[in-house]
Amino acid sequence: MAAGNRGQSSVIATVLLAGVAACALAPLTSAPAAAQTRTIESLAPQIPPEAKLILAANELVYNRDTEKVTARGAVQINYGGYQLVAQQVVYDQKTGQLQASGDIQFVEPTGNRIYAQELTLSDDFANGFANALRIETTDLTKIAGISGERVNGEELILNRAVYTACTPCATDPTHRSLWQIKAERVVQNGKTHTLRLEHARFEMFGKPIAYFPVLEVPDHTVKRKSGFLFPRIRYAQKLGLGVGVPYYFAIAPDMDATVTPNVYTRQGFLLDSEFRKAFHNGLVTLRAAGIDQMNPGVFTDGTSDREVSGRGMVSSVGAFQINPRWAFGWEVMAQTDNNFARTYDLSNFNDRIIKNQVYLNGLGRRNYFDLRAFYFDVQDADPADVAERQQAIPQTLDYEYIAPEPIAGGQLSATVNLTNVERDRLDEYNVGPSFRFPGLEGGTTRLTGELEWKRQYVVPGGLVFTPLLAARGDALRLDMTDPGSNYDGNFDTDDSATRYMLTAGLEARYPILMTTDNSSHVLEPIAQIYARPDEQLAGGLPNEDAQSFVFDATNLFERDKFSGFDRIEGGTRANVGLRYTGTFDTGYTLRGLFGQSYQLAGMNSFASPDLVNAGANSGLQHDSSDYVSMAGIDTPTGWALAYSTRLDRSDLSLNRADTRIGFENHRLQAAMTYTRIAAQPLYGSDSDQDELQTIAALKFRDYWTVFGSLTYDINSSNLSRSGIGLTYDDRDTIFSIVYENTRDTDQTIANDWSIGARLSFRTLGDINIGDTSLDGFDDY
Repeated sequence: MAAGNRGQSSVIATVLLAGVAACALAPLTSAPAAAQTRTIESLAPQIPPEAKLILAANELVYNRDTEKVTARGAVQINYGGYQLVAQQVVYDQKTGQLQASGDIQFVEPTGNRIYAQELTLSDDFANGFANALRIETTDLTKIAGISGERVNGEELILNRAVYTACTPCATDPTHRSLWQIKAERVVQNGKTHTLRLEHARFEMFGKPIAYFPVLEVPDHTVKRKSGFLFPRIRYAQKLGLGVGVPYYFAIAPDMDATVTPNVYTRQGFLLDSEFRKAFHNGLVTLRAAGIDQMNPGVFTDGTSDREVSGRGMVSSVGAFQINPRWAFGWEVMAQTDNNFARTYDLSNFNDRIIKNQVYLNGLGRRNYFDLRAFYFDVQDADPADVAERQQAIPQTLDYEYIAPEPIAGGQLSATVNLTNVERDRLDEYNVGPSFRFPGLEGGTTRLTGELEWKRQYVVPGGLVFTPLLAARGDALRLDMTDPGSNYDGNFDTDDSATRYMLTAGLEARYPILMTTDNSSHVLEPIAQIYARPDEQLAGGLPNEDAQSFVFDATNLFERDKFSGFDRIEGGTRANVGLRYTGTFDTGYTLRGLFGQSYQLAGMNSFASPDLVNAGANSGLQHDSSDYVSMAGIDTPTGWALAYSTRLDRSDLSLNRADTRIGFENHRLQAAMTYTRIAAQPLYGSDSDQDELQTIAALKFRDYWTVFGSLTYDINSSNLSRSGIGLTYDDRDTIFSIVYENTRDTDQTIANDWSIGARLSFRTLGDINIGDTSLDGFDDY
């Protein structure tokens, strides 16, 4: 090997020879220090300050005849960001070469580590040669070769090499990766930051499965680089086998794009592309996809999947953090028909309901602002698109404020809500002889403002009193079509309306603490009373945001139990209950709540009919409500039980129950949930609903997990959903395969069953076949 830069040679020679001289003169402790300094300085010129070399070794020997300096025993050299550790290093002044041997570890400034038994380097560490070397990069990829050399100061060439990624090896040296690539030659280019593997064989489980004449991948210093990604494969019952080959464009540091041509054996060519642009305070994504279906006749007759051949969609997502308090963004999607994205399982757009929205929100220390506009895209196979036309098109503004200083010793808060709703088509259905109207054709606007004041008093003995005062007012614009004679209530046909609600309330709690040598228990009786006038215009106004109502222990002590602003709870009501919490030194925790609600005076809002009968069969429609309770236990062994129930006030029959039992440890996660909802004919459900859902995941070996879920409809005696999956994940290789079957009684989806698989290789890419998510699981 040719000699290196002679300036560098003088640096290395200076340090090595200085070390030899220091060792030789060390015994002469009586000699003057000045004499030592002159002897060292006479051996070589002054070390340049920009290229200092630090050497440590047990022994240094200088041979004047051969002009070689030898460092032996725990040799360490630090030079220009490079670090070299070896048992012996020999520097030849004539050739400018360093020859290291014995347990060599050579660390480059980039973080790469090179291990070898013999290593030859130029004096500037730019070029060199080694036998039987191994390289570990900073991202824990490994390359081992029979021999290797560094040339031109920027290329590292390994012959008959093996490339793999092995994150677990950092803590378990005995671990072996499932895959590796064997190549005749591997070239790491420091200028293009790539690894080129020539005549490469890809192996899994020690068996070759693919051959590549040339395979080029980014090295560990590159986060983004243009090129083909791993193919995506999926199979669907009515689409056939689909293969997509994504190409990634690294356009600029703040821009990139992915274009994926897909071919389906039954439907033809689908193009999917996505563009992303980053700004200093946000990100914008644009996406488009389209296909001209080759064989729409395989879809169910009378569906939009069959009737539309040229199909496509465009979408955009934006998110901007204007400043630490304010954020702005949007999520929008438009498609040629109402089921394209769901049929072709386009990622992030395959849900039945796609929420389009534009928003602006701000969060301060004591206030909150949120402004949004929505459009709901219902993905089903109905060519008439009835469900989507029945959806509300709302715009909402929410503002909340809490006064920074106490008012009359208590906390004053303000809430403002402005909602505007437009709907293209009447949403109506009948339950037996009665009709429900989830949405009326036309538009309405409601402005709501509310003030609330409350203060807490703790009297001697521990009794806690919390008085409360609240005032609310509403102003409404009404431009909705009258529901007609099918509606039993008294609908307000005026163009506008106003209403108000005044509330005076008092809550009393008396926590009782009981302790033993190994446990503590808190028993807390709670009682509330709220005095209010009757709800105004009950059932006469549109109900858009208070349709869903479930009475249980979680909202027993709510002042207004309706889920939105369109209904107001009126009349005088009392809520009473008993809460318990227990903790044990053994790690067990118990909790429970039991209570009931009473309508003491005035009109019961939950017994007043409205357009959807929101309070009917809720358990609150009588003067004394159903009994509600909840209980739970957590154990140190991993078992947990939670139970919530609503019992009929007269005969204690089960009107609603949710029971969940689960177990979790480092190997097994399992849960079973039973849900029962008794028939609610006045609310819209004319039969009992009993459902059993189970999910489980078992790690049966290191990195291997099998998981599955079942949903069983007890009343109709059928398995409504089932799925099973298997996954391997050692952080370098991820393999998943999932089968899922959904009973589709309404023919709203194109495929009743699906199989998905994923094979991911760290540093190389992913191969995807379908969807590997399973209902109830987020991590598999």
